[in-house]
Amino acid sequence: MGKIEVNYLTEIYGSNTDRAMQMLRNGSSNQEIREKTKQVVGVREASFCVEQGESFVIMGLSGSGKSTLLRCINRLIKATDGKIMIDGEDVNHMSSRSLEKLRQEKMAMVFQRFALLPHRTILENIGYGLEVRGVSRPDRNEKALRALELVGLKGWEDSYPSSLSGGMQQRVGIARALATDPDILLMDEPFSALDPLIRQDMQDELLDIQQKLQKTILFVTHDLDEALKIGDRIALMKDARIVQIGSPEDILLSPASDYVARFVENVNRSRALTASAVMVKPRAVAQPKDGPLTALTFMEKHGLSTIFVTDRAGHLQGYVQAEDASALVDAGIRELDSIVISEVPTASPDTILSDLLDTLAYTKVPVAVVDEQNRLKGVLVRGSVIAGLAGERRGSHE
Repeated sequence: MGKIEVNYLTEIYGSNTDRAMQMLRNGSSNQEIREKTKQVVGVREASFCVEQGESFVIMGLSGSGKSTLLRCINRLIKATDGKIMIDGEDVNHMSSRSLEKLRQEKMAMVFQRFALLPHRTILENIGYGLEVRGVSRPDRNEKALRALELVGLKGWEDSYPSSLSGGMQQRVGIARALATDPDILLMDEPFSALDPLIRQDMQDELLDIQQKLQKTILFVTHDLDEALKIGDRIALMKDARIVQIGSPEDILLSPASDYVARFVENVNRSRALTASAVMVKPRAVAQPKDGPLTALTFMEKHGLSTIFVTDRAGHLQGYVQAEDASALVDAGIRELDSIVISEVPTASPDTILSDLLDTLAYTKVPVAVVDEQNRLKGVLVRGSVIAGLAGERRGSHE
């Protein structure tokens, strides 16, 4: 069971939704429902699951239903039909007291507009949710100060919102949400009102915070680059429906429809794709036991000028160049140790390609993709990277 499970969630705006729901179940389009019933379909049969600690992005153009869907999660809007399960409890059927407890203790929301209280200090703004919960002033000040430090605003606690920039005010909004230590953060286009450079800084700030705290995040945006940067998975919406759910690489490399393909065609892929998406399996790998003649034979067979060397468990030791192996063969030396070059350009599987472009441009050997135990998982060669950036699928061998 996921942290949040949404099943066939439907929200219809209007005062008489019964007929609209019947038409929806019978397959009528949103436009047909609106024309015949005067009711508006805001979300149509949305289903997804969000795991504990996952950053799940809901994205789409204006009017696609993404903000309505988010507001149904904490029942700012009560859904017309379907289920919203949080830790096994259905939000749609919670009592007022249970819903209040959910919002105060388990869930917090960050809005597009900062919604700070102008006559309260920054510390008082951050501690407001704790105050509502009944936490004593010393305890809430302590928690608020920790949250303030987490978003990089230590020293501003006695200031007022009017003295802070837009980006700083949004940090306060995030700190206010974090101060209550919620399991779930709901974020409704929190950075869209910010200037582009400040927006990028806030995205980086959120990623840093998430790395430390591992909250469950539902993040709404209309910006694809932002969705690709923040989301572990993305739900793309169109006309109140979810049309595709997948990882950023799934969305980019395997669009489910022409609409999704058009949506992603102009994205900067280097900022979204990771090394694992474009790496290829090495054609050949040598081990120290193989000796220079064997390594040279592998290279000649596969048309390589270098070959990676690993131990039996696959841990990367370095690489060998063809001319060095040939020199050892000529000298009658049977061990590789003396020519293994240990300084290898490496990347983890989740490294963003944009962080590797300079290395790829200047390195004379392929970039080795290694896991946390330094085991060789694949290699980055210029052909596979260019193909990935161009939107082509590559096989495992180059």
